This record gives sequence, C-alpha cells and structure tokens, in this order.
Amino acid sequence: MTATPNGIAQADVGVIGGRIAAIGALASAKAAETIEAKGLHVLPGVMDTQVHFREPGNEHKEDLETGSRAAILGGVTAVFEMPNTNPPTTTRAAIEDKLARAANRMHCDYAFYAGATPANVGALGELERIPGVCGVKAFLGSSTGTLLLSKPEDILAALKSGTRRMAVHSEDEDRLEMRKELRVTGDPRSHPLWRDVETARVSTERVLRLAREAGRRLHVLHVTTAEELPLLAAARDLATVETTPQHLTLAAPECYERLGTYAQMNPPIRESRHRDALWAAVNEGLIDVIGSDHAPHTRAEKDKPYPDTPSGMPGVQTLATILLDHVNAGRMSLERFVDLTSAGAARIFGIASKGRIARGYDGDFTIVDMGKKRRIENSWIASRCGWTPFDGMETTGWPVMTIIRGRTVMRDHSVVAEGQGAPIRFVETGA
Repeated sequence: MTATPNGIAQADVGVIGGRIAAIGALASAKAAETIEAKGLHVLPGVMDTQVHFREPGNEHKEDLETGSRAAILGGVTAVFEMPNTNPPTTTRAAIEDKLARAANRMHCDYAFYAGATPANVGALGELERIPGVCGVKAFLGSSTGTLLLSKPEDILAALKSGTRRMAVHSEDEDRLEMRKELRVTGDPRSHPLWRDVETARVSTERVLRLAREAGRRLHVLHVTTAEELPLLAAARDLATVETTPQHLTLAAPECYERLGTYAQMNPPIRESRHRDALWAAVNEGLIDVIGSDHAPHTRAEKDKPYPDTPSGMPGVQTLATILLDHVNAGRMSLERFVDLTSAGAARIFGIASKGRIARGYDGDFTIVDMGKKRRIENSWIASRCGWTPFDGMETTGWPVMTIIRGRTVMRDHSVVAEGQGAPIRFVETGA
C-alpha cells in the first residue's frame, strides 16, 4: 500500500535520478533495482524537525554521524538540527562549519537552525537565507546551552529581522527564575512544578502578541499545556504548532516515579489532562507537526541528583514506531501520521520537493510493517547516549526500510549505505 495525495492504495512507484518519475501499475517497466513491498506500507519519508545532535562541543553524548545513524534506523529521512551547540550556531561561520561537518558524514538529509541572541538580531534576516538553513530558533526561556532571548524588546527585534517562519521554545524566563526555589533536591517530580503551566502560557501569549505586531510567522515548539491550545487556535493565521511523542505518550507523576531524571525535559512532561488535550488537538488539526526533540545526555549526566541534571532525552530513532503504535491503538489515523511527520513539515517550512509521494518529488520513503511487533531496547539505540525512555515498551508498527532520494540506506533495522545525506532545499532560499 502506498500513501499518495490520492489516498492510501495499492500502487507502484518509479524513481529516476533520485526523484519520483511515475506512480501506478509499473510491473512492465524496467528498473536497475526493484523493491518488493508486498504487505508493507510505503509512506513519504518521515522528517524530524527538532533534533539536537550536539556537534560541535558535546560530542561525548552525540554527533552528526551518530544522530543521523539513529535517524535512518528509525525510518527518518531528514532532520532539522538545533543551534544550542558549543559554540552556538549564531553566525555565518558557525553555520558553514556545521554544513562542512555534515558533508559525507550524515546519513539522512539535513538542515540547520540559526540561533537568535540579543547580539545577532540584526543579522538574522541574512542568516536565515543561507542554503541549508531551515530558519531561526529562539529560546525564550533558558534550557540546555547558552542561547536565550527573553526580553520583549529583543524578541520583537528578532521577529522583525527576517521573513521566514521563526521557531520558538516558549517558556517565560522571569517566571523560571522566580520559581527556582520550588525545585526539590533529589525529586524530579518537582520539575513540572517549577516549570509550571503558567510559565508556558504566559510566554506563548506574549510571543503570539509580538509576532502579530511584527507581522511574522511563528512556529511554537513542543507545546505541552492545555492552556496554550486556545491561544494557538486563535492565532492560526500566523502560528503553527508542534508537540512530541513523549508528551503524547508519557504522563506525570508516573513517568518521574518510574524513570526519575530520565523523564526530565523542557518543557516538562505534565499530568494526563495535558496529554489528553494534546491528543484532542492532534485530532482536531491544531497540531501541525510532531518532532522528537531528540536531546541526548549521557547516563552519568542523568544519574546526578535533580536539579543538577540536564533536561532532554533521545527520540529520533523511536519517533516513528511510537506514533505508529498510537495509530494501531486507534488514537489517530495513518493518514494523520503522514501529515504530522512529512506533509505538515513541508507545508510549514516550505521544503522543496519533499513531504509527499508525488511525481517530481524526492524519492524519500519510510517503508513500514504495520503489523510488526518489537520491544524497544536500550541495547539497539544508535545514539551515543545509549538509552531511551521507552526501553522495554513493546510497540506495533515499525519502519523496515528507509530510502532517501531513491537510495536504500536502512533495511531490516540495519544501515546498508552510509553518508548519503545532503542539505534540504527550501522554496524561500531558492536552494
């Protein structure tokens, strides 16, 4: 079965020179390579539009090679990589350095965010137009790394510098500072008490107001609260919305009691009423895209006592199977999965020639076995951190083949071709 804009139905797909050349009954066509996908679903290549691959500066927990290896093993064909590295990706030189590091090393296609700071707001319009850049990312509240853009005047200046959709981590820095004493030493259950619902709501309300003042399109990352959703629903003319598999799957306090600091991320995993609200938003069409927020840390870092522990967890390798398990459980349709992991990203960010199985588009496919059951295990996590919060969870629905621009890079959970990644092209940069 093949998922095309016409629906999910039986169809062959022909690829020439990395692009889709024909769709239909192609049994009589000649090909250098033929892939038999009977009993499987051929989906548009899954794109993960929020990953932290930690290079440069923190290669002890991840780098561009290991992170992209995990991506293709999980059926992901393209990623957007975040700027909170060391040094941060805030200059043309830093962007060019990342692009050079990625060449011939990354296994999936890629684009890099430029990070916003008070010092570089005037240059953001130039940085966002560099080929291989997916846009500007602003941390409105402090998280992992040094990037922070918290003052309203700086946020507005960044919004006025440039025209592409700007992505934001939306938490209010003043409230985070004010509530630090609510963190309980050794108790990660206090993490969502410190970074509470109001911390997210106030920030999102403010950035939506500033974006409207600036006339700028906005993408609000990893939305976690029921209280933010009405604000975002009222701003659909300018704002798009992301959530994560973690926030759709885990819930407090159980996740902290079971996983401890391994469940710690920003914004936090919250109680089940927020998870329920996010699922309603998924099925009402308010959520536009799901990204993993893959943010690995070593076990040694995570084993420190809270709050001396970093926030974040790996997720790029498990994104597809976690969501496919939700599809099999009836929480969303397979068509909705396709929209949230491929078509939605292409639509939001103006990705050229990706996001659908259609003539002329890149031959990117995530081939999945919807009936395959497998237990997630730390032992096969390719990320350098070597663990997953979903260790021991059995899921139904697994990627069994990853194809990028017509080249098979993963088959049956093994990497079969390396270093095939290339910069993603965008309509707005002309490259």
